[in-house]
Order: sequence, then structure tokens, then C-alpha cells
Amino acid sequence: MRKSDMLHMCLQNLTRRKSRTVLTVLGVMIGCCAIVIMVSLGFGTQEAQSKMLAQMGDLTMIQVYSYNYNNGNENKLDTATVNNFRGINGVQAATPKLNIGNYYSAQLYAGTNRRYAAEWCAVVGIDMNSFDAMDYKLISGRKPEKEDEVVVGQHIAYNFRDTMRPQGHDFVNRWDCEWDEMGYPINMPDPFFDIMGAKLTMEVQLNNGTIKREYKVVGVLEEDYNKGYETSEGLVLDVGNLTSLLEQAFVKDSVSKKITYNEVYVKCVDIDHVADVQKEIESAGFSSWSMESIREPLQKEARQKQMMLGGLGAISLLVAAIGIANTMIMSISERTREIGIMKALGCYLGDIRFMFLTEAGLIGLIGGIAASLVSVIAMVTINLIAFKQGINMELIKTCFAGSEELSRTSVLPWWLIVFGIIFSIVIGLVSGYAPANKAVRISALEAIRSSE
Repeated sequence: MRKSDMLHMCLQNLTRRKSRTVLTVLGVMIGCCAIVIMVSLGFGTQEAQSKMLAQMGDLTMIQVYSYNYNNGNENKLDTATVNNFRGINGVQAATPKLNIGNYYSAQLYAGTNRRYAAEWCAVVGIDMNSFDAMDYKLISGRKPEKEDEVVVGQHIAYNFRDTMRPQGHDFVNRWDCEWDEMGYPINMPDPFFDIMGAKLTMEVQLNNGTIKREYKVVGVLEEDYNKGYETSEGLVLDVGNLTSLLEQAFVKDSVSKKITYNEVYVKCVDIDHVADVQKEIESAGFSSWSMESIREPLQKEARQKQMMLGGLGAISLLVAAIGIANTMIMSISERTREIGIMKALGCYLGDIRFMFLTEAGLIGLIGGIAASLVSVIAMVTINLIAFKQGINMELIKTCFAGSEELSRTSVLPWWLIVFGIIFSIVIGLVSGYAPANKAVRISALEAIRSSE
């Protein structure tokens, strides 16, 4: 018997009892749809958690400190250690953070005759070669390329007072402004001068005198406290330049010190490498912190919810599988004579088995496709309700592709839809296997006699 003929017979048999077939397909659809939607809700929880953590900080960043002790000696974060971190598998970049405040205080001056003065400033040195990899954001300008070039924090200009103005009127209060609904300042007053492109004089107070350096501001950083206070109200230059300045200061003060870093920022290639990199760093005797310590428990909780929700959906699919088996058994009972005739005509047992398995698989396929369509509609509906912004094409696109601004309650990746269809087919085949074997075992003679 040709496969095309067998497929035609399968379709005829399914349409012979339309009501029974529709109800069986409906059971498969409900069961598959329940699993897909439940799992998509779990994915939605994961996406919401990831966005929440991303707002709190870079998920691929590890902060390393030198607060652990190994064999009674403090581990030092120096240049050699930073280079070792860069060699760890999964590390994209690493930069030390050298703060001049650990050794000396610094003042900044700007304008003609040093009119504008900032009595205190956070001066930090980082590896400018890792500037882009560490994902520092610039509001304007570019990163430093020369020794006399620096970038400054977004609000550092407000730290300068105008020495030509009377006391009480020599500062611009950036908090004296309007506030939006989220509590962020808007319409902030302008500072006394534009910091971008300004020439700054940094004066470092030593034990024996001072050291002065002239710098040009070539970029303004976007405020990001996850990367440090200096992105708001500090000055950032290359760590090599700051190291050279401190070494000169030590010589002038006649002190012998080895420059070490309080912390090092390590950027991983992706989230999956964070845990392994952090483990290797801590095994070397250093303290570290990353968003992984928060992300992992949340992910574990999300996976548990997915398993629980998927389990509830699986109960519905189990009921559907019983329905498929029941439909196939009833079909065999009604077609006993047909089976006997097929055997008498010399039809192969494998063809008979194939025919019944195909019918069961078709029920699963139709149910899976229907479940996928219903799941997509349900996903869009759930997300639109959660967005609370009405219905438009942009929001519908967001339901499928996501966005940075909105978190989806239900996330339905394409592979989950494919998995649902394949899983439904497998359930149909498994449910139909025993009835198909029963059909094969029916004696041809008894089948013909029993139907007379």
C-alpha cells in the first residue's frame, strides 16, 4: 500500500467521527497551550528580573577588592594582578581604579586667574585602553588620548564656586529645580561655566608643598554610580598618568610607598562567564562582588516557578493523551472488519501500525498547531493588558520583540512554539502506540467473523 493512500485513509477515518476527533484535538490543544503559556510566564518573570538587575548595575561586571587575607598577608591589587585577571578565560577587559584621595587631597581651578574653584574633587585613574570595553558612557566629547586630557563627571561643574561672588551666592545649587513623576530632577540651573573643553588646573596638596597639573576636559561622563562616584562629580584620567603624578609626590615628600589599587573592575564576555571568573578571582584570595550574587537566587526561583507552572500544564496534556488513546481504541473497535480485510488482502502489519500511528500523530499535530496559535494570541493579550497603554502596532511588536522600556509578562520564544508542536506530536504517537499494536494483533479470520 502506498503511503499516500494510507495518509488519505487516515484523513477519512479522522473525519468519519468529526465530533470525537474535534474533542480529542481540543484536549491536546488545551494541554499543549497550558504548558506553553505557563512556561512563557516563567520567561516573562526572568526578563523582568534581568531588566531590574540591569538597572541596578552591569550584569557582566565584577568588582574586586583587596580585603581578604591569605596566610596572614593582605593580597595586593597591583598591575601584575590586573594583568592576571585579564588572562582569565571569559574576561573581556579589566581596569584598576586608583583614587588620589587615598594618598592626597586635590583641588581644581578653572577660568581666568583661577576664578572658579573646587576645594575637593574625586580624582580617579582608570585604564583608558579599557574605556569602551568597560562601557563608560559619554554625554559629550570623547575619551582622553593624550596625557593632558581628562573626562569629568556629569555634574562636576556644580562643585565649582565663583570666587568673584559674595559668600552665599558663589555656588549654583543643582537641586534647586523641578522634579518629574519618577523623582528625577528636570530643568536644572546652568553652572557658572561650560565644563566641556575647559582648561583645569589640578593642585595636589603634599606634606612638603604642592604639585600642579594642567588638563583639558575632552569628554563628560554620564552619571553611573555603579561605576563610581567619579562619573557624577569627579575627574577621570589614565591610570598611568595618575601613577606618575603620585610617584613624583612620594619623591617630593621623601616617602617610600608602593602604589596599589583599592579595587579593580573586571568585565566578562557575557553573563554565563561571571560565576566562573568570580570563583577564580576569589580562589586567588580576593574579595569580589557582582550582580551574580543577586541574579542566581532570582533565576533559581524563576526556574522553580517554571517547573511548577509547566507541571500544572502537563496534567492537562496527560488528560489529553488519555483522550487520544481512548479515541484510537474506539476507532479500532469500530474498524475491526476493516482491519481483518486489510490483513486478508496481504497488507503488511507495519502498514497497519503506521496507519493508526499516523492518525494519532495527526491529532497531536493539529492540536499542537492550534495550541501555538492560541498561545500567541494569549501572549499578546496578557502583555497588552499588563502594559496598560491601549492597543497599537508598536505595542504588539513589543509583545514579540520586547523593548528596553517595557517588561513583558509573557515571553514566547519561537523555539517554544516549535517545541510545543513537536511535543504534541510525540504525545499523540506515544498515546497511539498501544492501540496500534492492538490493531496489529487482531486475527484476520476472527476480525471478519466478528463483524458478520
